[in-house]
Amino acid sequence: MKSFVKGALAAAILAGTAGIAAAQTAAVIDLTPDQRTTVFRSMTRERIAVAPPADFRARVGVEVPASVELLPVPETIDVPAIRRYRYTVIENQVVLVDPSTHRVVEIIHE
Repeated sequence: MKSFVKGALAAAILAGTAGIAAAQTAAVIDLTPDQRTTVFRSMTRERIAVAPPADFRARVGVEVPASVELLPVPETIDVPAIRRYRYTVIENQVVLVDPSTHRVVEIIHE
């Protein structure tokens, strides 16, 4: 019985620390409605729509396949909060990606 309790306690601790680690690595991008509009209009105007793999659905936290081209944020977009990210346009959405993890951090749509 003691080994079961120890095992359950260890599993609970591991699950808790994994959740904390995930929360610490999650990006928080605080954009105003005007900034979101500016980013969307500027980046979708570039017409760089990349066809992702058929089974890929962009959602925050999902890893973007290596086959999807990620572009730097254009210098003309004056929104410092997104400068460190890369982006692509998928299904008329601007998908911001952390270049170090290739994970989606924000999706901006009209």
